[in-house]
Amino acid sequence: MSDIRSERRIFTRVAIDLPVEVHQGGSIWPQRTIDISLNGVSTDQPDLWDAQYNEPFTLIIKLEDGTDLELHAYLQHVESMRLGFKVQHVDRENIEPLSALLEQHMDPTTLQEELARLD
Repeated sequence: MSDIRSERRIFTRVAIDLPVEVHQGGSIWPQRTIDISLNGVSTDQPDLWDAQYNEPFTLIIKLEDGTDLELHAYLQHVESMRLGFKVQHVDRENIEPLSALLEQHMDPTTLQEELARLD
């Protein structure tokens, strides 16, 4: 099934392990990223996970330089202790740090092609 899913993807996912806070309403779940792309993030699943699946989430990824990357997303799937989020949009404030993060782990030409697809 993962082969089929990766064939449908139009944005490259890169494996990355960073701390992330998943926020929804007044709840915050400290987690770790598994991978990230321009339109999605996978994280591990906390032991106590009582989120509202149909409500939006804010993901605050703690970057290695000490800054935060804030993404607004909806939960798409839960499987094997892994949460998959689809990013709804990336605002101007966060596209640059997201692009810089991805550029460290993927071909710059591919990244530019994928950024063009966002427009």
